[in-house]
Amino acid sequence: MITAIIIIVCVLLVLGLTAAASSIRVLREYERGVVFRLGRLMEQRGPGLQLLIPSIDRLVRVSLRTVTLTVPAQEIITRDNIPARVTAVAYYRVIDPKKAVTEVENFDDATLQIAQTTLRSILGTADLDTLLAEREHLNDSLQHVIDTQTEPWGIKVTNVEIKDVEIPERMQHAIARQAEAERERRAKIINAEGEFQAAAKLGDAADVISRNPVTIQLRYLQTLREIGGSQNSTIVFPMPVDLLRPALDALGRAVSGAEADPDAAAASEGQDEQLESGRRRELGSGAGVPETAIPSTDTADPPTTIPSTDTADPPTAIPRNGSAERVPSPDKGT
Repeated sequence: MITAIIIIVCVLLVLGLTAAASSIRVLREYERGVVFRLGRLMEQRGPGLQLLIPSIDRLVRVSLRTVTLTVPAQEIITRDNIPARVTAVAYYRVIDPKKAVTEVENFDDATLQIAQTTLRSILGTADLDTLLAEREHLNDSLQHVIDTQTEPWGIKVTNVEIKDVEIPERMQHAIARQAEAERERRAKIINAEGEFQAAAKLGDAADVISRNPVTIQLRYLQTLREIGGSQNSTIVFPMPVDLLRPALDALGRAVSGAEADPDAAAASEGQDEQLESGRRRELGSGAGVPETAIPSTDTADPPTTIPSTDTADPPTAIPRNGSAERVPSPDKGT
């Protein structure tokens, strides 16, 4: 009898300890408890020691900490029809434990699915350049859209970041060529700006030097000093252009005068020809050469006869057709 009583007491004690263990809950600072009493939602429980009615109350723990959600790689096609693989990461936390428990079955999976679909839809409306260069704007758009859809569940999406964008290799080569061309364009522009500024400074220096000609001589001496300081066997002596300017001016006036008065140039050439023919005539008369007819360039004039000092031989006329005929001498008659 005593043994049976002891056994019954032990059983009751175990049952009491079990009931006490099931009715006592401890919530951490970052946790909140949602209590269901016979299936009915009760008030929210805060952190600390919580007492429940055994077999009647059921406590659901909800963490208020920020959760890091990794979005798997998504295959997208940009607005300019370029395929890409995009991975992202989202950060969210529960702000209303009651809604997080009662409005959705599993808010973690629901938030993940919403993040995947939103990522494909938002990035599909952007072109590749926007996807690579304007990530902050796209991150804000993703965060706003996902947060709007998860707000009825008591979920607050604090941030969404595009982690990585993978594009085909041929597109990477095309982007590299484009970047290289852009760098070359910038280099040419910078070089042109430098040349422009240097030309402006040289113009200012020329204006300063033109006011005092002695400065150019000092510049010559400085140049010679720089050349002499280097290990070079070649010595350059600069010659001022002013020394050659009179000769250049005279040549220019002669050329301009010849172009302006072609008749005078022709008359000068005629005088030269007459002087040359006179010299030939004097040479012919002094050496005893018989007179020779020189054909004229004008077909209307007869051949020109040069008189000879020797009367023994008659002069020879050279007709226009190249054959020779004898010209009668004035002393013998016809």
